[in-house]
Amino acid sequence: MIRVAILGYGNIGRAAEAAVNAAPDMELAGIYHHNDSLDDMQADVALVCTPTREVEVFAKRLIEKGICTVDSFDIHTQIYALRQSLTAVNKANNAVSIISAGWDPGSDSVVRALLLAMAPKGITYTNFGPGRSMGHTVAAKAIAGVKDALSMTIPLGTGVHRRMVYVELEDGANVKEVEQRLLNDDYFVHDETHMIVVDSVDALNNVAHGVNMVRDGVSGDTHNQRFAFNMTINNPALTGQVMVSCARAAVRLQREGRYGAYTMIEVPPIYLLAGDEESLIRSLV
Repeated sequence: MIRVAILGYGNIGRAAEAAVNAAPDMELAGIYHHNDSLDDMQADVALVCTPTREVEVFAKRLIEKGICTVDSFDIHTQIYALRQSLTAVNKANNAVSIISAGWDPGSDSVVRALLLAMAPKGITYTNFGPGRSMGHTVAAKAIAGVKDALSMTIPLGTGVHRRMVYVELEDGANVKEVEQRLLNDDYFVHDETHMIVVDSVDALNNVAHGVNMVRDGVSGDTHNQRFAFNMTINNPALTGQVMVSCARAAVRLQREGRYGAYTMIEVPPIYLLAGDEESLIRSLV
């Protein structure tokens, strides 16, 4: 049995717990909160279910204990830098990290890679939502003057999105100052973003989300190849499940001595699955 610990117990942490409990080859090694001591953690792999901007610090602490890690780091422009940073620590401690292992980045990244293999020339449009972005919501909640927040992603087509950010303000907070901080944050600066002040974020809150991915491209010299991938999801449930599947892969890579940090497109898909290889190949190929 793979011993899996969970660090962080928000929406993703709770979803990850359910996925671990449902896995036939895993057992829960403990649930840890941000302020807990990690000295007594005994696990093969830890799911780092913290806000993205805390992932690197916590992952390094766990890797230095020889524990593999899986996270759902979601700032796309910083993923490669995280990979390089954690690779060095993993190699020094004979461990493995699978990073950005949610559904986007994560499983959607694998789909994009497959679509690229199917049509090497072309354009892929990834359209998110409409739905709640957990990473953007956490980032909005962290802004000074914000008591609570909900960031909704609205697809405008061809990979362009609008961010509708509903916020409850702290007493005495200046609306204009909070809005400026929000618009300048890395999570929001690249998209059309609107901040709406509300009395109750909880009255609006839900965790539904989805994606529509389309590639128009060329296979060999044949044009007009069009592929589409769609899903409607519970955001934390899918993120937690993908992380748990990647925990299985991280432990296998460690046992093979392939120490380092990996994104999902670098991991053999069969490593994500429970069961013996022969049965999986016979049933899936």
